[in-house]
Amino acid sequence: MPDASNPSPIAPTATSRLWTAGASGGVASAVLLAVAALHPHHAPVLLGGVVAVIVATWMVSRPKEASAAAASVATAPDAPAPAAADPGLLDAAFEALTDAVLVVSGGEPDDIAGRRVVLANRAARDLLRIQSDGAILVSVLRDPLVLEAVDEALFGGVERTVDWAGVRDRHWQAHARPLSCGEDRPLAVLVLRDDTDVRRMELMRVDFLANASHELRTPLASLSGFIETLKGHARDDPKARDRFLDIMSAQADRMGRLVADLLSLSRIELNEHIPPSGRVDLARAVTDVVDALSVLTEEKAVEVVVGGVPAASIRGDRDEIVQVIQNLIDNAVKYSPRGGRVEIEVMAGLTVDEAGAARMGASARLPLLTPDRDGASRHAAVVVRDHGPGMEREHLPRLTERFYRVEGQKSGGDRPGTGLGLAIVKHIVNRHRGGLSVESAPGQGTVFTAFFPLSDDRRPASERPPTL
Repeated sequence: MPDASNPSPIAPTATSRLWTAGASGGVASAVLLAVAALHPHHAPVLLGGVVAVIVATWMVSRPKEASAAAASVATAPDAPAPAAADPGLLDAAFEALTDAVLVVSGGEPDDIAGRRVVLANRAARDLLRIQSDGAILVSVLRDPLVLEAVDEALFGGVERTVDWAGVRDRHWQAHARPLSCGEDRPLAVLVLRDDTDVRRMELMRVDFLANASHELRTPLASLSGFIETLKGHARDDPKARDRFLDIMSAQADRMGRLVADLLSLSRIELNEHIPPSGRVDLARAVTDVVDALSVLTEEKAVEVVVGGVPAASIRGDRDEIVQVIQNLIDNAVKYSPRGGRVEIEVMAGLTVDEAGAARMGASARLPLLTPDRDGASRHAAVVVRDHGPGMEREHLPRLTERFYRVEGQKSGGDRPGTGLGLAIVKHIVNRHRGGLSVESAPGQGTVFTAFFPLSDDRRPASERPPTL
């Protein structure tokens, strides 16, 4: 038991404090007595000072009862000791880890079947379909690189990380590290971290850069070639000069549209996690877009028919909703034959299933974006149908990819585009917590349906979905 009278090894003892204070008081008293002997007429005052010094010295050096009591309480034999690590808490933390973690034991270095799983958390058991212990490692992980990394950790004491194209078409990072815990057998810990999303984003970035550079390279090459021609033999040819300048203007416009769409997509992705707070009249937005595109539709002699325009107030950003409608109608007009027909319909009060229901017989249908299902919520939908060439089923899942275009329908002189319109539509609809679906069949045209939650939800607050 610690010494209660001197709990700290560096704190001065009571005796040392008394000697220090006494020596200081004694020196002061001696000085005062010497002065009193030299000046007898001041002796009474100086002797009073000596008494005051003695009293002050005793007061300073006397034992502090409160401090002694506090020290005795802190060092009492029944004081609670620091809590040790709770094994149950460690087990619960191990089980709660989202990464798959396995502790592997090794037998003989040349016996590959001797590697067994000693411990496995819930994530590892669910991933590899094993029990918590006793499984043979080679029977659940057959990748040679992972097994080699485990062997190096077990018998070489080397930490290593390898990639594993694991189960469920996902990619993983396998971290193998030696484990020292005083046991006779070698142990290693293997951590499997899901790397699928990171790899997918990296592939998307590479694909985006490749497509963007290709889209910009073509008009730049055209401009460079025409400039060289105008500086050369076409310098004095007015007809050729005018034709080349028209083409150069079209290519410059194409690059301008591409840059504008890229900036728009970047801005939308930046704010995609922030739900809009405004209110938009969907039917009015459709009417405004149709009026704005009237010049284009008259130029192509495409008839635009708007039907079913009920009052439908949705939660949203008006500029972005207008951009969604404009992109869908612009695509429909672009791929409609000359003298064709584009049909637009606005519907309100629909459930998620009703909003995404099929509206075109004998066609392939695919939901490109599905919102959270809430049976009591209601949506307003805008449906845009064209009677153009249509698409095969295999093209539908990729329609919202950046720069993706259906073979045989790539934008040319009569179909100018950047390949980013539907990607922008999907991100805007996702920000508004809505849905997007497509139906198409070769020779029958295409139907796009975008739907958004209504703003006039009259349900009690306790029954509404939480606002993000």
